[in-house]
Amino acid sequence: MLFLPSPQSRPKGKRALMKVLVFNCGSSSIKFKLFQMPEELVLAEGGIQRVGSTDALASVKTDKGEQEINQAIEDYPAGFAVIKSMLLDPDKGALVSLDEVNACGHRVVHGGEAFGGSMPVDAELEQGIEAVFELAPLHNPPNLTGIREAKHMFGDIPQIACFDTAFHHSIPETAYRYALPESFYKEHHIRRYGFHGMSHQFVARRTAEMLGKHKYDVNLITCHLGNGSSIAAIKDGHSVDTSMGLTPLEGLVMGSRSGDLDPGIIFYLHRKGYSTEDLDTLLNKKSGLLGLSGTSNDVRDLESKAEAGDQRAELALDIFAYRIKKYIGSYLAVLNRVDAIIFTGGIGENDSAMRARILAEMDQLGIIVDHQKNADHVGIAGEIQTADSKIKIFVVPTNEELAIARDTYAMTNNN
Repeated sequence: MLFLPSPQSRPKGKRALMKVLVFNCGSSSIKFKLFQMPEELVLAEGGIQRVGSTDALASVKTDKGEQEINQAIEDYPAGFAVIKSMLLDPDKGALVSLDEVNACGHRVVHGGEAFGGSMPVDAELEQGIEAVFELAPLHNPPNLTGIREAKHMFGDIPQIACFDTAFHHSIPETAYRYALPESFYKEHHIRRYGFHGMSHQFVARRTAEMLGKHKYDVNLITCHLGNGSSIAAIKDGHSVDTSMGLTPLEGLVMGSRSGDLDPGIIFYLHRKGYSTEDLDTLLNKKSGLLGLSGTSNDVRDLESKAEAGDQRAELALDIFAYRIKKYIGSYLAVLNRVDAIIFTGGIGENDSAMRARILAEMDQLGIIVDHQKNADHVGIAGEIQTADSKIKIFVVPTNEELAIARDTYAMTNNN
């Protein structure tokens, strides 16, 4: 369970040893990972699925073995109690006492305009997270609940909130403003915020290391592709545009989200009798790959179906790839000079066929895939372009938990 960071990313000098516990709390799930810092050793990782049900599944893996519990877990306090018991298990746990944990880091999806970086948790920060509940109603409430449960469990140790929107705070106003009357921005905070920020930042910094460049001396296009997908334009190491907007619905075609569409479609369907709740469900849960194919939101399933002759599956895959290609083209224009295109996320890291589909027929733009290298780099970091490709193409596995652990360690280590 050892994560081996690159030599450039290893903390330099003598620094305090700490155990950092990272939490990612969703609407019905809790994920966690325990790190020994600064060595970046993973001591334990696990999670709970179906929180709030009578059939919840909790699991944890350590060097001593694996635990799995299938039982009713009615709420987050009960979930954190289960996590505590698993971490302290005398046979397979990773801790003898909770006092061994020096700090907790928390993924928070939406920081609004107030939080442009990771921050120590205090009463003001908790109020700030609450203030943008309406911008991320499925994510921020459980994120805040996780923070409060961790405070209750671990007492007076540092709690650090790491915001998924923070990396995109550098986007200029020309890119984050929508063409609406200014009052909608000033009064209702309607603007592009962007998401997957920790992932985009992590792979951008890792790619700069692989290129042998300073983190602020690279222009990159980062493609985080999974059930939720987004793409970012990174200039001089800073995000200057990204595909997701006010919410994670805008941008690329996703597993069950529509991505970009004509806003007039919403009005048209509303006049046909669809309620706002119907439209919300349609665009977030019944569209994307699932809606196009009629069968699945999973690219792997659709590729198998397409090979068997399913034309709807083939069309869904083509539309998914085409939208990404369009964004890459637009970001080439935005950046003017691009050092590399990066693929990350579950699809980006592991699906060589989709990467090839996305980058097909881009040779005149200086983007040429080496198909053998592409096939060889499944879940493995490395370059996949040909020798004559003007723009490098990287596969870089993301590690959002490690990014949170690094920020938490940096903000709580005083040596």
